[in-house]
Amino acid sequence: MSSCPHRNELERLQPPKLSQSVHREECTQCFDNQDGDTGVDVCLICFNGACLDQTRHHASTHVSRSGHSFTLNIKRTPKSKPPSRGDREPPAKMTKLAIVQEREEDKWEHHTSLKCWKCDPGEGKVIVADVDTVKRLTDGVMESLSSARQSEVQAWEEEITACEHTLLLEQYATGNIPAEGLAHCASCELTSNLWLCLACGALGCGRPQYGGTGGNGHALEHFNSTQHPVCVKLGTITPEGGADIYCYACNDARIDPELPTHLATFGINVASQKKFEKSMTELQIEQNLAFDFSLTAEDGSALRPVFGPGLTGLRNLGNSCYMASVLQVLFSLTQFQQRYYGEVLTGAILDGVFERAATHWETCSQSLPADCLECQMLKVADGLLSGRYSKLHAETHAPWQAGLRLAGFKALVGKGHAEFATMRQQDAEEFFGHLLTVLRRFNHQINSDEGEPMEAFAFGLEQRLQCLSCSKVRYRVDNMDVLSFGVPAQEFPADTGSELMQCLGLLLGATGQEELEYQCEGGCGKVSAVRLLRFSTFPDILVLHAKKFQLKNWVPTKLDIPIILPEGDELVLDAFLGHGLQPDEEQLPESSSDSSPSSLPQFNAEALAQLEGMGFPLVRCQRALFATQNQDVEAAMEWLFSPYGRSCSLYPHESDIDEPIQFKLSGANKAPEPSSEQIAMLADMGFTHAQARKALIETKRAVEWLFNHSDDTGEIAPSSSVPSRLPARYRLKAFISHKGPSVHSGHYNGEWVLFNDEKVVVADKTSVDELKNLAYMYIFERI
Repeated sequence: MSSCPHRNELERLQPPKLSQSVHREECTQCFDNQDGDTGVDVCLICFNGACLDQTRHHASTHVSRSGHSFTLNIKRTPKSKPPSRGDREPPAKMTKLAIVQEREEDKWEHHTSLKCWKCDPGEGKVIVADVDTVKRLTDGVMESLSSARQSEVQAWEEEITACEHTLLLEQYATGNIPAEGLAHCASCELTSNLWLCLACGALGCGRPQYGGTGGNGHALEHFNSTQHPVCVKLGTITPEGGADIYCYACNDARIDPELPTHLATFGINVASQKKFEKSMTELQIEQNLAFDFSLTAEDGSALRPVFGPGLTGLRNLGNSCYMASVLQVLFSLTQFQQRYYGEVLTGAILDGVFERAATHWETCSQSLPADCLECQMLKVADGLLSGRYSKLHAETHAPWQAGLRLAGFKALVGKGHAEFATMRQQDAEEFFGHLLTVLRRFNHQINSDEGEPMEAFAFGLEQRLQCLSCSKVRYRVDNMDVLSFGVPAQEFPADTGSELMQCLGLLLGATGQEELEYQCEGGCGKVSAVRLLRFSTFPDILVLHAKKFQLKNWVPTKLDIPIILPEGDELVLDAFLGHGLQPDEEQLPESSSDSSPSSLPQFNAEALAQLEGMGFPLVRCQRALFATQNQDVEAAMEWLFSPYGRSCSLYPHESDIDEPIQFKLSGANKAPEPSSEQIAMLADMGFTHAQARKALIETKRAVEWLFNHSDDTGEIAPSSSVPSRLPARYRLKAFISHKGPSVHSGHYNGEWVLFNDEKVVVADKTSVDELKNLAYMYIFERI
């Protein structure tokens, strides 16, 4: 440690603002963290976190790319445990019984040092600097909300909104409240967990909170006596105007858009405030993270933990098991291992397979790896597959792993999404589809020449529509990644064979023909038609989704109906292959406009009126009735409450459920020939004439189609040609099971080696058979 000639530059640096992400817990390019021997170097300019691993060089690479020369090295070691109860003197008097959460500062000792990379470009030189400067920068980094926790807090806070009581708040009194440290509850002597009534300025203590925070509920008593509903928690107010706001009338957390003005009434200057208490959101996250899941078999016996390459657990972030299960499944596939790791796992620890990530980082356009999807996918691949982090929990020495925390990845992938940006429990199948979409768009933006593993899931689903009056037909082929099938509300009769094949037969077989009302373009008027679904092409990886969340008595519930797989967990799907337009079939003519009324089916007017009367938008009501073949109101309601009705579209090229329904048919009977002006417009964007023409023929969303099919040359196969290879045989590779009683709670697990968050164990046969039969998603590899 020595003096640094660049100290003047150091003294001009500023600590992080509350709005800035500080990546102090782990490296943004791998999962090496502050518990390692060398710790994490946090950049004192952009607050990126980087490891000092001698082979990965993430810290020195960041310095050379950014030109940022000063870092704060952070290492963490566990504090020694207090003596056992037998070695301690008992307390003189037990005054209170409380469950007190163990704090970070009680468990860990943090060691920090300032480093200058100008003095030592190789690994940074520990330096001596002005005491005040060191304290200012160190305290700023260490006291800030870490990037991982910040993303979790923001995800929870996205669910909090304003209410009529905060928007129409009336204030009845003015005057300063006691200064920090002097304030206490008006009805007792508590000086923490204090809530300020924004109507009259009364101070009252809150209710007892998780972690041992005391409270006698006097703020609630104040509301009951005065009906002043809105209060703010002192100690959570930030200079940016954030704070915990609670509305007792709504009995929920709220936002006050005019909080700085309302606080000024009581002499509180928001700009001078400093947050010193944990917010309710932070306390809620800690409570969720403290919940533990069982590591036992159905008979209560302990399951054997396993470690090694491809056997790394993912820590639950509160309600993130849906994401963990999907990622574990994806990175068990050869296509994803090859694309993001560079090699397919063979059983040996492939430590050092990081050249792919290093090559990308040399040309990465993002200043921070945390903001780059490619960097984070490479990081997840290394974390899950290398085996470097598949170790016993260092802190507790429990028989399972600490698990990797993917808070940053979750925030990046879910950014801007109405559901995945929150901390609510989500649907694994929806997240799977969302992740594939995000990856496809990103890879197109960076013009990746790597193989796209997402295309392994792609297949064509052929729909054959036949008018029962004139017998003319229409074909459409939709591009899909997942095949969803219905599950009967009651169990199959005994000895009926494979329930899974029966479910597929009901969807794709001859018995799966659906009859619906139809306005025939052939001139037959309002008639009946039959619709049959078949595969037009088969995928390399077949993902089947069992629709087990259905409506019972108007409440979304989960159906735990066992689905028995064929012998050997193998499927043969040759019988479900479609053949397109046949020589003896006559096509229905095209309608004059894809969106003309004549191209829409005739909806059940009575059911449509009832659904609209319940408050659903017209387009959603139409979609629900179409998806359920005009059955009845209850079937449509079930669809509206299902994952599809909440956020999914009817067809893949319609990404917004609230957009008008487009029943345009592609495949064997495509759209009319596009105009030269339309083709020229897309060609001006850099696409070829053939690509532009095919995009306009395939879908109304031509630009999106082009982005998602950048490798397509534009060649259109003849309508009678349905390229597919047989036999279509598949073997089960993995499955995702949801354990829990309802749509809104439960837990997802994946594969035969049971991945239950950070717990990775060899599942016993009884557990595997039960989970397999009650699975929610099945992933089959083509043989």
